[in-house]
Amino acid sequence: MPKFGQTDADHGQRPGGARESQRVGSKRSDEGTALAQTIANDERLIFALDVPSAEEARAMVTRLGDSVRFYKLGLELFVAGGYIELVDWLTSRGKQVFVDLKFFDVPETVARAVARLKDYGARFATVHGNDAILRAAVDAAEGVDILAVTALTSLDQGDIEDLGFRCDVRELVLSRARRARAIGCAGVISSGLEAPALRAALGDRFLIVTPGIRPVANKALDDQKRTVDVEEAFANGADYIVMGRPIAKASDPRAAAEAIQARIARYFAERGGQ
Repeated sequence: MPKFGQTDADHGQRPGGARESQRVGSKRSDEGTALAQTIANDERLIFALDVPSAEEARAMVTRLGDSVRFYKLGLELFVAGGYIELVDWLTSRGKQVFVDLKFFDVPETVARAVARLKDYGARFATVHGNDAILRAAVDAAEGVDILAVTALTSLDQGDIEDLGFRCDVRELVLSRARRARAIGCAGVISSGLEAPALRAALGDRFLIVTPGIRPVANKALDDQKRTVDVEEAFANGADYIVMGRPIAKASDPRAAAEAIQARIARYFAERGGQ
């Protein structure tokens, strides 16, 4: 079976909360993995810190100032060097950190890697794999919530079929999400297009983090295929959205981030949220 798909089968206020509520980690969903407090609106925007070096990352964070409180650190920064030091630097400044390394290896190796995250104050970490891999990550997690990868937003139905899956992408995402929830993951990474089905099937006490956000309709100018805009993502059930290029490539990234934050605040204010 292809590496991407190794599986055994196949709004207002929602749980999320302040950092202190997260530190219990994601041991099991039936032990309160879904978080008890409401998510602060200005933490719902997660900025994808996709830059070539830790130095450039620090410069971008400084430039964005208080317009962004939550940062996603991925593979590019990991191989650039200074990744863990950057995590420390961010958390020391009161920022939330999402370790997006999509851990995928034999369960014991994943468990050992996830266990090390307890020393660094990360809020979320992504894991990609079958039930055994997800379970190993959940059991090893201390102070970090595990998010299962469902299907990358750069993949469409044709890509899913090319990878050997003979099912609708939404069926695949829902199947993986159900299994992740049963195992004890805090939530999933999911396109906003699949979020309505996930929310309907899995309820409010399961986090949905949605990447592939575009401020307006995507015009196929980049590698993201299954995209939604800001308001559509939350209306579809997302708890957090992840944005990178639309902010980073703006002439004024801070102003762009502030504009997104204003849209988020307005969306929830109109629905009686925070």
